[in-house]
Amino acid sequence: MVEDAGEDNRVRVTGAEARRVKREVLGVPDRIKHQRRVAVPMQRRAPEAGNRRRVYRYRCYPSPSQAEQLIKTFGACRWTYNEGLALRDKAWREHRVSIGFAESCRALTGWRNAEGTRWLQEVSSTVLQQALRHLDAAFGRFFNGTTKHPRRKKKSRSHDSATYVRTGFRWVEDPEQPGTGLIALAKQSGPLRIRWSRPLPAETRPVKLTVSRDRAGRFFVSVLVE
Repeated sequence: MVEDAGEDNRVRVTGAEARRVKREVLGVPDRIKHQRRVAVPMQRRAPEAGNRRRVYRYRCYPSPSQAEQLIKTFGACRWTYNEGLALRDKAWREHRVSIGFAESCRALTGWRNAEGTRWLQEVSSTVLQQALRHLDAAFGRFFNGTTKHPRRKKKSRSHDSATYVRTGFRWVEDPEQPGTGLIALAKQSGPLRIRWSRPLPAETRPVKLTVSRDRAGRFFVSVLVE
């Protein structure tokens, strides 16, 4: 099935033909259908009414092994972003097929299991999925006309960072110093050493973390709380 895709007279391929191209040409597996499971409405993790989200940034001091793993994570996130960008561009340019976040995540599973890129398994899959979500948000801004087409991330130009959602880290609050505690990232054996320059607000829990490294080699962790 094909349909008009806009003013440039490009024709977008949809339906069964689009699924075939994604599966056989682009290497994107079909979505697995759970026939025996009862469908339930999707629940969005939106902030409750009256709640505000705020980010707190702290300096952290990873051990040599943690720093090595984080540097590998930064590179894997950059590679995944670029590969997702190349996949989406190729799908549209050569086949007039649209690739979204869900298809990119299914392609990521194949990349992690492929012989040449199995090193991606050394990095948390949730972190790599967040890199694809950032790419999807960049395309959303592009389609809205607020930014230019997403560009490839280069090691010399891009900011080293990795985003961890709730399933990608463990938080244990210090009962003697509320608002501080231990943060252990996925794929790391021990918690990060963080300099708590100020405590997090009372009765809050981190919902997302972004670990970054500046050009001077210093590491930081940004904690998003509600």
